[in-house]
Amino acid sequence: PPAPAAPLSAPAGGPWSVEDILTEDDEQDRVPLQKLKLLGESEELRGLLLNPHLQQLLLTVDQAEDKSSLMKKYMQEPLFVEFADCCLRIVEPPEKENILPE
Repeated sequence: PPAPAAPLSAPAGGPWSVEDILTEDDEQDRVPLQKLKLLGESEELRGLLLNPHLQQLLLTVDQAEDKSSLMKKYMQEPLFVEFADCCLRIVEPPEKENILPE
């Protein structure tokens, strides 16, 4: 069987923090922790993540050396785009005036 994946909190080089991987230019793209927690609470996102094909795509991205070129390729995959759009709607909700009343 494949070896279990190392926990994200402690890669081979020792513990790392977000600050280690973000440059100042990236700072404007940073998502606050409170918003990231909303991802875990989204029923829509959980539903998408039940799809084994999407799980495989995400694993492949996670393990890839060249993540950016793989992401460009995956942004042509409707399922991956749906996942990305769902995440974006959660962390950057559209302006209130554009939302139809329930």
